[in-house]
Parts: sequence; C-alpha cells; structure tokens
Amino acid sequence: MVSPGPVPSRLQQIVGVYDALSARIADRLSFDWLSLGGYNVSGSRFALPDVGIVTFSEMLDTVRIVVNCTSRPLLVDADDGYGNYLNVIRMVREVERTGAAAMHMEDQVLPKKCGHMAGKRVVSTEAFVAKVKAFVDTRKSEQFLLFARTDAIAVNGFEDAIERGNRYLEAGADVIFVEAPVSMQQAADIPRLIKGPVLYNWVYGGKSPLVHPDQLAQLGYSYCFQADVLFAVSWALQRYFSELKTTGTYGRAQEHMATFDEFNEFIGLAEVIAAERKYGDLQAGAE
Repeated sequence: MVSPGPVPSRLQQIVGVYDALSARIADRLSFDWLSLGGYNVSGSRFALPDVGIVTFSEMLDTVRIVVNCTSRPLLVDADDGYGNYLNVIRMVREVERTGAAAMHMEDQVLPKKCGHMAGKRVVSTEAFVAKVKAFVDTRKSEQFLLFARTDAIAVNGFEDAIERGNRYLEAGADVIFVEAPVSMQQAADIPRLIKGPVLYNWVYGGKSPLVHPDQLAQLGYSYCFQADVLFAVSWALQRYFSELKTTGTYGRAQEHMATFDEFNEFIGLAEVIAAERKYGDLQAGAE
C-alpha cells in the first residue's frame, strides 16, 4: 500500500479502527489514513487496558486481517518496538510485508501505558535513537514511515520531549508524535519547535485539549490522530444490550441499527451470490 509521504500538503486525518468490520466502514468514508492501535486491539480482542499486554504476534495477526479490508494507508501501533533494537528489526520486516503504510513507536519503558494514563516511564534518548535507526535501516522502502512518539512530557517535562523529538528526526524518523500536551500553549509550541512533520493526538477525556483540525492545520500540524472508536462502540453496545435486558426488544436501539438486508449488502453477500451463480452450476454439472 502506497503512503502519501512524510510531508503532506494538507492536514491528514487518521482514524482508529480495531477489526475488519470497523476498517471496512471507515474505508467507505475515504479517510486519509486508518490506524490500528494497541489500545483498540487490547480493548476489543481481550477487553483489557492498553498496558503492553498485546503481543507482537497478536498484533501482526490483526494487521494482516485489517490491511485486506481497506484501500487506505494503515498506521500500525508498534508500542515500544516489542523489545530492543533486535525486536524492532523483526517487527519492521514482518509488518512492512503486510502492506501497512507506517508504524508509530514510542519511547516508553515496559510495561508501557496508554499515553494519557498516569505512571509512565521513558527509556533514555540514546536507547530509543538506537531503535529508530534499526527501524530506518531495516525497512525496504522509505515510503514505509516511522512516526516516532515521545511520552516525555509527563515524565521529564516539555523541553525534554521537544529535544527528544528532534533527536528522533535526526536519527531518521519521518514524523514526530509528541504525546499528551497538557495545554493549548504546548499544543501550539510543538509544531514551532519540532523541525519536521508532527502529529496531534485527540483523546476524548484525555490530558490534551481537543483542538479543531482546522486550527491544527493553521498551527502547522501535518496529521490529526483520532483513535477513540471503542469509546463510541462500547457506548452503543451498552445501549443495545440494555434495551434487550430491560424491555425484551430492541427499543430505542433500533434507531441506530442497520437492517438485516443493509448489513448483508455491506459485508458483500451480493458478491457471494454472484459467485454462486457463476461457478455453482459449473460445479454441479461436473458432479
């Protein structure tokens, strides 16, 4: 899958997905990018928080499924690279082969945490630079991008996060992801101080202000990352099951439901029927 490149001409919108169905829905709306994040995979597959529980093999399995359900560039969560620089080398080889467009890798210490949770720790700048260089040296194509994320604001302060971001750019990262700025001033300063493309992460109820994409573009951001799909999905499922439990029917939930025929159309039943008509008679005749 071809990436739009490290320096887009306009703000690129990246939205989170968690499985094949969510990827197909988002694909129909033609977002700039889709993202498969550890938070969404951990929450949807295992009903567990994003604290480094998902293994690389579990993530890779999900990537292979999702990448076949979208025509959009896919950004894949790399957590901390799943270990040291040797693990990063294997990770890059395996994920680039799937057709994903990019990965975002963070400088946290395992066990890691979601970027908007308390109690994070970060590795040394030098240790993460080694991982960045391993990523860049291993990838076969420069179009397979590295979004290097630093969680240093919450640990060492804003100045260290900026210094780390620029060091990661020097080491070969394509985009810098400074996680969890806590004020509008910090949000405005990041693209001014980082010497390359930057990403802004929306988290509903998180530490950062939800800056409108138009303003992010004016500030100089290249990417807007909106990954909170499970917050919407979990709310909808709770409402659906609550209606069944309390009323015995779909009740108000059916106002937000596709019909049987609508869902079958969406997941491609018509293509299956067409294949049956085309090849089924041939098989029957052979028998």
